[in-house]
Amino acid sequence: MKILHFLDTTNRGGAEVLTLDVCRNTAKAGLEMTFVTSKGGTMEEDFRQSGADFHKFRRSLPLDFSLVKQLRQIIVAKQISIVHAHQPVEALHLYLATRKLKNVGKVLSYHGGTTLDWKNLQAAKFLIPRMDANVIVSESLKKDYGFDTKDFTVIYNGTDAARLKPSGKSLRQELNLPKDALLIGMIGNFYAEQRKDQLTICRALPKIFAEIPNVHCLFAGKTENGAEVKLADCKKNCAENGIAEKVHFLGARNDIPDILAALDLFIFSSFHEGLPIAMIEAMLAKVPLIISDIEPLMEASENGKYAEVFPLQNVEILSGKVLQLLKNKDLRDSLANRAFDFANEKFSIEAHLKNLKNLYEKIISSLQF
Repeated sequence: MKILHFLDTTNRGGAEVLTLDVCRNTAKAGLEMTFVTSKGGTMEEDFRQSGADFHKFRRSLPLDFSLVKQLRQIIVAKQISIVHAHQPVEALHLYLATRKLKNVGKVLSYHGGTTLDWKNLQAAKFLIPRMDANVIVSESLKKDYGFDTKDFTVIYNGTDAARLKPSGKSLRQELNLPKDALLIGMIGNFYAEQRKDQLTICRALPKIFAEIPNVHCLFAGKTENGAEVKLADCKKNCAENGIAEKVHFLGARNDIPDILAALDLFIFSSFHEGLPIAMIEAMLAKVPLIISDIEPLMEASENGKYAEVFPLQNVEILSGKVLQLLKNKDLRDSLANRAFDFANEKFSIEAHLKNLKNLYEKIISSLQF
């Protein structure tokens, strides 16, 4: 079965990390993968080395017919059976590239970011009935889009546990932490739109630091254009509370396994999610989790069975939960081990590819009649 996945960029994000894991593991699932990007990005070399047949084209316009032509040429030449996009702009190019190609199935995945701008919302509404399958990453997310999702197929994200093996580099040494320091933190970008909520964590830190002085906190993730004020608010809060020297803003990082290996506790504070790769990575790295109580995170933790939960933006309850876990290593270990077993069964890359392959086979079978 010959599959083509198309991503506009290869910058680090949930859809990009998932697609990279898919590229690295498709051969084991009996799939032949072609990967196309139209802009590249920070993970481009990882995609080139992934085992997929890699192609980089250029998109110069929002709707670029020269890119459509290049996509069609590769689809025909390689006899692709399924094309798979992860954003409306990508799917629109693939839709045009496969017009009148009757034996090519079209799939569009929706990962989150439910506040689509007007152009993407209209593109999505146009594309939904023209796709052979629309995939969404959680049951909770189906409720949030501004269009009908009742016929969407839910396929949970998956993560390759092998990718999470740390390099051996010491993040604690890099941060010059004391040997007895406890390290908590969050991995997630600062977005211009309301998605992540790092500020609530910052507001909870003074109480945590006052009660357990050897705690440090980190935030890893890039700052999008337009989100600079959110990062500045976090730093201002820490400075005003006299804790800036114990809070580390690392920016964009490519050493996520080393960061996870250094953490005693992962806090995932978020307003909106699909089914976050960062949460799955923490589970598979055996890092205990505290999550905000939004529906996708509750779904991914089976209503808090595999993570501690705090009400969205509730600083008091968050600080209490953090303190409870930091004071009880056995409790942290038990939570982390149970979450690992759960994620290994439900959110592994093998489980994701099994479900994805079943969908592809169903589409190909329907196209033959």
